[in-house]
This record gives sequence, C-alpha cells and structure tokens, in this order.
Amino acid sequence: MKKLSYIIVLAMVAWGLQACNNRSKDSVDLAEDANSTSQDSSAFRTVPDMGVITGDNYNDADFAVQAADGGMAEEQLGTIASTKAQDQRVKDFGQMMVTDHGKANAELMEIAKQKNIVLPTTISREHSKHMADLNTKTGADFDKEYMDMMVKDHKKTVQLFETAEEHAEDADIKSFAAKTLPTLKQHLQSADSINNSLNQ
Repeated sequence: MKKLSYIIVLAMVAWGLQACNNRSKDSVDLAEDANSTSQDSSAFRTVPDMGVITGDNYNDADFAVQAADGGMAEEQLGTIASTKAQDQRVKDFGQMMVTDHGKANAELMEIAKQKNIVLPTTISREHSKHMADLNTKTGADFDKEYMDMMVKDHKKTVQLFETAEEHAEDADIKSFAAKTLPTLKQHLQSADSINNSLNQ
C-alpha cells in the first residue's frame, strides 16, 4: 500500500512539473512544438526564441512561426504608436505598420492553413516584454524608443525574409517572402531615416 501511495505521489509530482512546463511556454513555443510533431523530426530544427533563422537551420514552418510572431508584434506596436506618438512622422509610421503588417499577416495565415503549419495566436513573451517596456514611455522618449525598436526589428525581419526567399522549399512560402521583402526593406529605410532625425 505504501508503495502504491509512493507511485501515486510521484505521478502527481510529474504531472505538476509538466503542467508548470506548459504554462511557461508562450504561443510561439507551442506553435513550434505542434509543427515539430507534425513533421519529420530530421527536417525540423527548433530555433531558439528570437534567434535568427539562417540557411543552415532554415525550414518553412520555423519561418512562418517567426514571421507571424514578428508581424503580429509590429501590428500591435503600430497601433500603440499611431495613437501615443508625439511626432506625426512616428504616428504615420505606426499606422503604416498596422496596414502593411496586417495585410501580410492575413496572407501568411492563409498560406499556413493550406500547408497545415500551426502559427502562434499571440505574440512571444519577448515581444510582450518589449511592448510593456515601450508603454512606460511618453512623449519624445516614446518616439525614440519606438523608432529605435523598429530599426532593430526590421533588420532582423529583412534578414529572416531574405533567408526564406533563398531557402524556402515550398513555392508559396518562397513567393510570399519575395513579394513581402521590398515592403519590409522600405519599412527599414523609413524607420532608419525617422530614427536618425529624432536623435539629432
């Protein structure tokens, strides 16, 4: 009887640890987990949180998950900037993020649905933290922080989409990356220009 009780306690502890582990995962982690179980494990290489996919560790599902996470974050940050920014150029840039990334996100969702790729439903823990930090800023400090973030984020995003354009195996994903890339480069150029003028 004691042995049975001991086994039950061990099982409950293991279940509790598993539950805690699941709670610690964000929507991006869960999407990556779902995709890894639905694909051949040798073809799926999990990329660390916010790590940049390169040609060596590229696969279409990883790209889609990271592109969706980044796109949702840009859209949500753009909504904040379009109302909270002090400088009109920053407000306009934020609205452009809402429009352009909203459109790209919708297109990516359709492609992912066709390819049975699971996408995150909410932004990653890291993006959530950046958003919370940005929300503590006001006025010119907000504008500078937001535009600095946009330059850094779009450098990563351009690199991500360039990698997909070169290495994507699926024709629709390759086409999506190639079609979206010029807009992302234009975003980066605009962000860099506004950011430089705010820091003069």
